[in-house]
Amino acid sequence: MNLAGKRVLLTGATGGIGQAIATQLAAEGASLLLTARDADALAALATRLPGTHQVCVADLAKAPERARLASRVAAWGGLDVLINNAGSQHFGWFTEQPEDAISRQLLLNLEVPVLLSHDLMPQLAVPGEAVILNIGSTFGSIGHPGFSTYCASKFGLRGFSEALGRELADTGIRVCYLAPRATRTDLNGPAVNALNDALGTRSDSPQVVAAAVIAMLRNGSRRRHLGWPERFFAWLNQVLPAVVDLALRQQLALIKRFAMHQEISK
Repeated sequence: MNLAGKRVLLTGATGGIGQAIATQLAAEGASLLLTARDADALAALATRLPGTHQVCVADLAKAPERARLASRVAAWGGLDVLINNAGSQHFGWFTEQPEDAISRQLLLNLEVPVLLSHDLMPQLAVPGEAVILNIGSTFGSIGHPGFSTYCASKFGLRGFSEALGRELADTGIRVCYLAPRATRTDLNGPAVNALNDALGTRSDSPQVVAAAVIAMLRNGSRRRHLGWPERFFAWLNQVLPAVVDLALRQQLALIKRFAMHQEISK
């Protein structure tokens, strides 16, 4: 796909990964409709980007605001690319997670991209080439202690992307799933950063993730996992999950130290 002149809707545009994606898409000559909840941050982002772009302030967790966004897309003349990037992460032991944090992760990470894809399907540029690109996670392939609900939402998003892509195989719509590994953004709280440091977990910049988005849109790929050894462990978890069980069991005490509230403050 040549991105010059393509109409792209990017959700979660003001986050770390969202801003990096917007910057690289604008540099490619794409025309962007940026959406997030923070009006000032959206306006500032649009001003910084080369070219002329639109913004739509919306809380995608609310159905009326998703409907308003869909109306904006229709008035815009449709879409070539939908990038479902908005998301939520709450690190903590499952039994200690508040119900609203569980609900919000499932809503923003899974239900919203599913419903938004459904709402905007008529607006995607068919015939021709159109793309739905869902930003997942390595934790959409590996269930990791401390991220139970987040993993559930990303596992679901990966399954949705795979199934929808197969459903649309005879159309001009390509469905992509990108799984970043740990990424240095504000989505990670201090406890996640401390755990990553303690485990020696490698992380990428948002610009690395954005470059992978651009590459997927250009080269026609449908699935990509970022990082090594994360790609290997995602594969290993599919074929020999007991090996991954053992590896994580050996790290469990360390993970608990950062994930459980009563120990975080020590």
